[in-house]
Amino acid sequence: MIYWELFLAFFIPNIIGYGGGPAIIPLIEAEVVGRYGWMTAQTFAETLALGNALPSPIATKMAGYVGYEVAGIGGAFIAVAATVIPTLLLMLGALGLLYRHRDSPRVKRMSQWVRPVIAMMMAWLTLGFLLESLDTSGTIHTLIIGVVAAIALIRFKTHPAFVVMGALVYGGFFLG
Repeated sequence: MIYWELFLAFFIPNIIGYGGGPAIIPLIEAEVVGRYGWMTAQTFAETLALGNALPSPIATKMAGYVGYEVAGIGGAFIAVAATVIPTLLLMLGALGLLYRHRDSPRVKRMSQWVRPVIAMMMAWLTLGFLLESLDTSGTIHTLIIGVVAAIALIRFKTHPAFVVMGALVYGGFFLG
């Protein structure tokens, strides 16, 4: 039963999600934290932060980690397969169709209408992480980490992996 639940927890977000890994993370969080309760919101946020510091697509890293934590190596395999299969099937099925109609105004409008939905889903996820951080780390630490991260990313063009590692080090020293 756990393998079926793992499969559904990652297959459904990946089949209905559009826009790549970051766009489906809120959907995965809803399954992993909300529906099945395999992780707390805090643990999910920490796993996501660590996963973003590593190379490769975030969705497969999250699937592998959650699957392994829930059901060992078999769970990791099932979760990663459920993450990859929808993309593979949709790519094979839709690539020819989209390529034939790539200059169509309808296809271009369809893509434009989806972007705001993805932006709102990511904003909702960010708000959830912010509220969780304020609750667990406090306002001062959240502001320090947020301001330093923004300056590092925007002003100094620091790679996000280094920003995440810096936040982890800060948390280890001041919040641990």
